[in-house]
Amino acid sequence: RFTSLRDYVSPYNNGIDVLPCPKDLRQASKIESKYIPLIFDLAKKEYDVVDYGTHSEESTDYPDYAFLLGENVANKQVSFGVAICGSGIGISIACNKVLGVRCAKVSTAEEAEITRIDNDANIVALSEKNTLLDALNIVKTFIETEHTALEKHQRRIRKIINYEETH
Repeated sequence: RFTSLRDYVSPYNNGIDVLPCPKDLRQASKIESKYIPLIFDLAKKEYDVVDYGTHSEESTDYPDYAFLLGENVANKQVSFGVAICGSGIGISIACNKVLGVRCAKVSTAEEAEITRIDNDANIVALSEKNTLLDALNIVKTFIETEHTALEKHQRRIRKIINYEETH
């Protein structure tokens, strides 16, 4: 269990309608969004939620947000990342281009748990089509699940890291 956790939430433009995050969370009740309770819930657990956009309804490019998120996770500015786009697929692909990132696009809390236990994923990618309850369960499970110390999983992650560093 983590005592100090900074989560990074990066919604791509398709996520603008589902995850706007005001600078002052007390103003969030003025924003109609199914994901605002997710932010409140994380904040209530004393997690720091860092939102780097998008803050506009104008079209944006998900790689810009994925690379920003990935760099912050890889450089340990934040502990974990939560990326949201229309399907969750494109942003997960882009996140995985950043050295040191292991982003998993998941659809269920069970998949979030497995990717943390087996793969030590540090970013979870969600579709904007997730229900609030599903998204909340996925993010909570992802954050609260620790990576296993089983040798086979450690060995596989080392192979991924070695490949990244040599190619």
